[in-house]
Amino acid sequence: MPSYTRQQYLTLIVFAIADFCNAVCVSLQAPFYPMMAESKGASATQYGFVFGVFELVVFIVSPIYGNYINQIGPKFMFNAGIFTTATTCILFGFLDRISDTDIFIGLSFAIRIIEAMGNAGFLTASFSIIAKEFPENVGATFASLETCYGLGMIAGPTVGGALFEVGGYTLPFVCLGGTLIAAATLTYCILPSHSDFGGEKESSGNILQLVKVPSIALAAYAIIASSISIGFLQATLEPHLRSFELSPLQLGFMFILNGATYGIFAPLWGWLCDKHINPTIVVIFGAFIIITAFLMVGPAPFLPIGPITIPVCIVALILHGLGFGAELVATFTSAHRDAVANGFPDDIQTYGMVSGMWASTFALGAFIGPSAAGALFDHIGFEWATQFVVGLHVLVAVAFITNLWCSKKTTNEGLYTKIHNSLAATDAERACLITTSGPKPRISPQVSIADSSYNSGVSDSSHEYYVS
Repeated sequence: MPSYTRQQYLTLIVFAIADFCNAVCVSLQAPFYPMMAESKGASATQYGFVFGVFELVVFIVSPIYGNYINQIGPKFMFNAGIFTTATTCILFGFLDRISDTDIFIGLSFAIRIIEAMGNAGFLTASFSIIAKEFPENVGATFASLETCYGLGMIAGPTVGGALFEVGGYTLPFVCLGGTLIAAATLTYCILPSHSDFGGEKESSGNILQLVKVPSIALAAYAIIASSISIGFLQATLEPHLRSFELSPLQLGFMFILNGATYGIFAPLWGWLCDKHINPTIVVIFGAFIIITAFLMVGPAPFLPIGPITIPVCIVALILHGLGFGAELVATFTSAHRDAVANGFPDDIQTYGMVSGMWASTFALGAFIGPSAAGALFDHIGFEWATQFVVGLHVLVAVAFITNLWCSKKTTNEGLYTKIHNSLAATDAERACLITTSGPKPRISPQVSIADSSYNSGVSDSSHEYYVS
């Protein structure tokens, strides 16, 4: 385990508590809300959009938060986001008091929109602080905190199911939302103040420039496809399993399987991406695992698996958590490195932009997932609807395999001019390596993508550099 400073440990502890409690509240709605919405007369399409609008708002506001993180301050954005998410979670628990379908759906939309604005601030700030505070272990730190998020995904449906059986629809939201408020108070008191970087000058880049980098654009697509897969299951898994007449506690258990698997294996993916394996390979592996999971969970009508059974569904959900974690951790790790390697300043503003891009694209997929799932479920049924997710991840696998093959071909054909090191370079070559203004040239150290030196254009005597 890396040697961390005291303030780094404090940051990790605060983030672990906040991630766990936030995941509890986020995962709470999926097992209970569809059933409540249908009892009020809402269709799968309507409540699918209630899940989806949350992510649409996160998609819209995350890049804005990322661009203005210096002015707002990461610590303030982090704390305000948690308080907002907790308060709206509690309010969501009182929707069962409303009998009119239109008012029920309208208030559901309003509460989820406000909740999404808070959650977007929390995510953008936390990702930015992680990248700034742990530059040598971004993947491992992110993945470790995602384990806490995974544990929260387990606790949310499980504890929520138990509370639902005891006190009905309102009790889980009030209890677990109150727990998040307590966690928010704790983070406000002990989150180190050094996390605010308002004094740093603003980066000249923006989100659009970021996604013009091919590797980052591919990562963004993979994030979208991954989040579509999880959003798809949030909206349609409960109706798909309804014929088995599971109890709320049993249904909650089904919803924790992919989150639990994600949390268990996320640190492994982070460790591999930081030190051992090209993240592109991890993304490809994750895509094939998700394809397999969605072929099974329906199951696909063209496969000789037969009608869905609980054991097959359990295996499919576990596989989904495994592949989902591989894609998300690998894309988060590589996107920060690729941004700096392609000329963006190594500062909090760049971290904010990349984190905003990650949160925004994840939210876009999580909006498309439940929205499309509800409509597809109504029109063609769950079994055929799952093939939408399969097709998206086939494209992920093909795109990343092609990118990996082209990258190796480019290296083998010597399309870069080699400069042995900065001591041997000519003055002209050295001038190309270090610039004081404008975009930097693409500089590619001949090291593994997971090497910690893969973060700047400043050369040293131990690495070889290639300049386009």
